[in-house]
Amino acid sequence: MQATEWDGCPTRGEPCLFANQPMDNSVYALLLVILGGILQGSFTLPMKLTTEWKWENTWLVYSVSGLVIAPWVFAVLTVPHPIEALAKSDLRSLLAATVFGAGWGVGSVLFGLGVARVGASLGFAIILGMTAAIGALAPMLILHPEDLSTPPGRMILLGMVIVLIGITLTAQAGRLKEAALKAGAGGAGPGQAFLPGLIICLFSGITSPMLNFSLTFGAEIAKRAQELGTTAASANNAIWAPAVTAGALINVLYCLWLLARNRSAGHFSKGGWHYWPLAIAMGAMWMGGIAAYGMGAAKMGRLGPSLGWPLFTSTIIITANFWGGVTKEWKGAGSKAVRWMIASLVVLFSAIAIFGYSSTLQQTGP
Repeated sequence: MQATEWDGCPTRGEPCLFANQPMDNSVYALLLVILGGILQGSFTLPMKLTTEWKWENTWLVYSVSGLVIAPWVFAVLTVPHPIEALAKSDLRSLLAATVFGAGWGVGSVLFGLGVARVGASLGFAIILGMTAAIGALAPMLILHPEDLSTPPGRMILLGMVIVLIGITLTAQAGRLKEAALKAGAGGAGPGQAFLPGLIICLFSGITSPMLNFSLTFGAEIAKRAQELGTTAASANNAIWAPAVTAGALINVLYCLWLLARNRSAGHFSKGGWHYWPLAIAMGAMWMGGIAAYGMGAAKMGRLGPSLGWPLFTSTIIITANFWGGVTKEWKGAGSKAVRWMIASLVVLFSAIAIFGYSSTLQQTGP
């Protein structure tokens, strides 16, 4: 799952593939970004339907289909010479893409575990809030720390503070939900998993933005892909392949370890044949969401990072909360917990809008 401004200019002065592209068919671009957000916000939904499988069964099939196979399929279909583009890139860019991709893989595992414990509504809100904040701040700290004193830097710091407030509100909503469910179950409800689930989500929010760093520091790969005839809108697919595959390795190894520890490989024979396409659909939705967002943001030109990313992130959170309501994640949580959750969403949306505005300031700054 999970990153940040994948197809825009992550930092001023860094390679930007789409900065000079005019706005092209804005309605189509917006629809692509919204479609990407809907797919990303929905990709964990099939896990609620594979109840006879353990977590590791579903996550392994998802990882292989969505994080190993799908990125290379997209690369082959959209990049004329993906292997040659990688071969012509310098070792530093390749290492950056794969090492940060592996770091994101840790965040992906934690994302799956966190959402399984606290639900899609809370999990997506916490993790995406932190991902947006760290993804906006870290590249500036690493590449242009002097920019922290500029208007864009101050806006990002303000956004960070607001994200922390939003996460605090979300945690309070989770605690209220936990207490209500525990009381309703006579003192032994499912809400007991909230605190460890919150910690898992927080660590996922810290490591998940590393996929954005793969694109920031592996930008030369996309440049080589363009030199070989790849369109600007598809150039980042050359980076997805090694970066996401490195992250997939972490996911696959962890799932295999759980299968051995829990002796759960036999669960693959349970639940019926339809469990397999459900788990594969998770991978298709995850990668499809990334691809749709990338194409939409590219068609927005300079507005991609400032308008596309906040719209994408907000759509993911809204979609995840919609499915959380449909699947009754908040049933029995009480109106007070729901009000705290709504307040946290408003605060997080405000932070995301600030990150988008800071991106506009970076593009128009000196």
